[in-house]
Amino acid sequence: MGLRELKKEQTRTLIADTAWRLFTDRGFDAVRVAEIAREARVSEATVFNYFPRKEDLLYSRLEAFGERLVAAVDSRPTGTPVLDTVRTFLTRTSGLLAQVETGDDDALVRLRTVHRMIADSAALRAREQQAIADTTTALAERLAAETDGPPEPAGVTAYVAANALMGVHRALVDLVRRRVLSDESPDRLAADVRVYGEQAFALLAHGLADYGVRSAGRDEEA
Repeated sequence: MGLRELKKEQTRTLIADTAWRLFTDRGFDAVRVAEIAREARVSEATVFNYFPRKEDLLYSRLEAFGERLVAAVDSRPTGTPVLDTVRTFLTRTSGLLAQVETGDDDALVRLRTVHRMIADSAALRAREQQAIADTTTALAERLAAETDGPPEPAGVTAYVAANALMGVHRALVDLVRRRVLSDESPDRLAADVRVYGEQAFALLAHGLADYGVRSAGRDEEA
């Protein structure tokens, strides 16, 4: 990376980090782009040059998360199943959730602020789903390119696998959002994310053949 590219990346990171701090402190709607520019000591035009929409400022971290996930899959050692790599990546505790686990009350407030403003905004929820969908597509394309066997023009199997793996991510995000907004055992949340994540990946590893088999009791109730 040349000096010019490095400076641009540093500016982008500064703007995104500044926006994230202001959003988590005060909420998405309460922060104006002009304030973010002022705090980051750049022009408002510079902010929009890097982030065309205000929503992009919030989701730059989610997109970076997706890029790191795909990079981890790309760089996994030979012979390593993609499920193992994605499981390790998604079940490790980091960021605000890791801080909450240590008893950081300020981190819990920020985590609640982020999830509350997403829950209350259809535009932010749509942007979140788009970011996850983009990561799913990128992961599927990587898997389709490296999979041995008969060619699949539509990459069906790769897309099924990618959606299953990213489905765990979506489920864990939903779990965190429900729990932090309901004040339900926040001190246990990080541990529960790991436990439920491991259970979900164990289900994927085992397969769905024996999952959701309708019991005789259900037939009688019907």
